[in-house]
Amino acid sequence: MQTSASPHGQAGLRLSSNPPSVNIQPHEVVERYACEWPGLHIENVIATEQTPFDCSFHSPWHLLIAAQRGERTDGESTVEGLPKSTLRKFSGRLTFVPAGHAFYGWQTPRLLTRVTYFYIDPQGPLLDEEVLHGIALKPRLFFNDSELWHIVERLKDTTLDCQASRRYGEALGIVLGHALVRASDMPAQVNVARGGLSGWQQKAVTDHIEANLGEMLRLTDLAQLARLSPYHFARAFKQSFGVPPHRYHVGRRIARAKDLLADPANSVTGIARLLGFAETSSFSATFRRVTGASPSGFRRDRA
Repeated sequence: MQTSASPHGQAGLRLSSNPPSVNIQPHEVVERYACEWPGLHIENVIATEQTPFDCSFHSPWHLLIAAQRGERTDGESTVEGLPKSTLRKFSGRLTFVPAGHAFYGWQTPRLLTRVTYFYIDPQGPLLDEEVLHGIALKPRLFFNDSELWHIVERLKDTTLDCQASRRYGEALGIVLGHALVRASDMPAQVNVARGGLSGWQQKAVTDHIEANLGEMLRLTDLAQLARLSPYHFARAFKQSFGVPPHRYHVGRRIARAKDLLADPANSVTGIARLLGFAETSSFSATFRRVTGASPSGFRRDRA
């Protein structure tokens, strides 16, 4: 297998002749760097000229497109089965083209485009029958999904050194397959029930919060997980949990802090940093406000 120099000075792997590739014309306006793993091929495409171009894809493989940088002064994009889109700014957006569907787009770029293509073999290990459970993958154009985006960003980083990241990339590929099925199985728009969030919405949001206790979470990102507007999400969340999303997040961080304080080896400063507090003083103030005691006092009482 041949290698080519990447823009980061490391070696990337050229796609073999077997997997498909998005056709970009004129082809000389972009550079491509890619990795291959069983059932998954990742291709980073970087525009070298701010020149109009078009791209097309029609294959028995699935295609997931992640636009790291996408802005155009003119153009349109379409996935077979969906209306055309003339969206001008689509950085951070995802597009999914199921196997057998056609994709076409053209643009006059306002910025140098950076995009990552994920080619997924329907017969490979990422989307086998055990993963799909009979779910039909649906075409989607310029959608937001913070969980899926987090996965593709981590996969994109593995292409800096394909061989060293091989096992990690293969594991992330399996996670990607499950996330695609989850995204396809959820309705594009969900009405808020009187009782608040549905079961799957509660699980999606709380799982995300638990996995990101040390991060500053945005209401818009949580709302996207539940497929709701921020306004309706905030109202439904409070109906379900009795507190607004921010207070719930803070409560879970403090609950985690209590568990960590039980181990004398964990310093208060280290716990504060682990849970995303910029200063130990702000962590202590938040802990006291929620529990009525300082972290050190709580540790002494528990001991």
